[in-house]
Amino acid sequence: MSSTVKSLKVTYNPINDSGTFTSGDSVSGKVTLEVAKDCEVESLMVKFKGKASVLWTERHGQVTVVYSSKDKYFSIKHYFIQDKNHKADDDQVQLTTHSGETYSNVLAPGVHIYPFTLQIPFKEMPSSFNGSAGKIVYSLQARLSRSLRIDKKDTTKINFVSNANLSGDPQLMVPQHETKDKKMKHFNSGTVAMDVDLEKTGFLQGEGIKVIACIQNNSSRPIKPKYCLYSKHSFFALGKRRLHTKDLLKEVGEPIPPSASEKVTRVITIPHDLEPSIHNCSILKAEHRLRVYLDVKYASDPEIKFPIIVLPAAQVAASAPPPAAYGFGFEPSGNTNSPWGTVPPPTAPQPLDPPPPYGAYGMYPTMTDVGKNF
Repeated sequence: MSSTVKSLKVTYNPINDSGTFTSGDSVSGKVTLEVAKDCEVESLMVKFKGKASVLWTERHGQVTVVYSSKDKYFSIKHYFIQDKNHKADDDQVQLTTHSGETYSNVLAPGVHIYPFTLQIPFKEMPSSFNGSAGKIVYSLQARLSRSLRIDKKDTTKINFVSNANLSGDPQLMVPQHETKDKKMKHFNSGTVAMDVDLEKTGFLQGEGIKVIACIQNNSSRPIKPKYCLYSKHSFFALGKRRLHTKDLLKEVGEPIPPSASEKVTRVITIPHDLEPSIHNCSILKAEHRLRVYLDVKYASDPEIKFPIIVLPAAQVAASAPPPAAYGFGFEPSGNTNSPWGTVPPPTAPQPLDPPPPYGAYGMYPTMTDVGKNF
């Protein structure tokens, strides 16, 4: 027996070449429903939501403990056809046809198209993210309900980025400077030292990190400067922290001979597709580090680690100037094509709780008695 409902699909229209959206943007699209024969519909709606979630398991002896947490940013429901017995929620809207009439709940055979326009709230929210133990997802979901039938759904994800501005947060423009020296032992003798400078802390996707290092090799062997850009993801739940690090790229400089001093300049290019740093989510954190170190044979390598904040290049390059800054290095941006016109940001933004500092968890006790043995 053939199904009455042949297909249900929700799609949206990109507003830029990068396919991204940010706070205040309008998301326009359509729900396409194809039915094979006459059918009666209880409800048809599109739901737009943003949320973060973390989930992982740990084995403690014979017991498997599940760690999970969720953070909801917004949920908006627009109904094309609404169940008459359904109690209205504050976050739902009844849509009508272009002529202002309500949609019929009795559908004839064929393809039916339901257009919609939703607006992303003007509030600080973290960028879309997908990690080993957590994710941040912004999605559109169409849902069709019929009497005595299982609901039919279709979901598509929106690529959301926090609108970053290098001039919006002074911390992003702060230069970085560190020094390191080491006395050689065993199969080596003498000392090595490096004095390293970075021109700032915040960088765009695809931008080059200019590293200036003054290196003194007073040892008996040649040494090589090396560079490693890596990510550091932290996931928080039930008083525990899950940590995942990953090397993103490595580069090696020219060797510096014994009894020599050199000033070395290296540009490390951030990958264009690297996820932006996330510091404004309460249950997960995406950080980046640049490790500069000296490769010394028969000895541990002296190293310096610099925090790097990666910013979404697509939003910074937007032609329209964004409104006032919202919190840590991010700000909303209005969409001039919005059917509501230019929507001003709220006078009192509601910042998210920042993720807990590492010291509060120690990898990571406190908050609860869970994991006191860690």
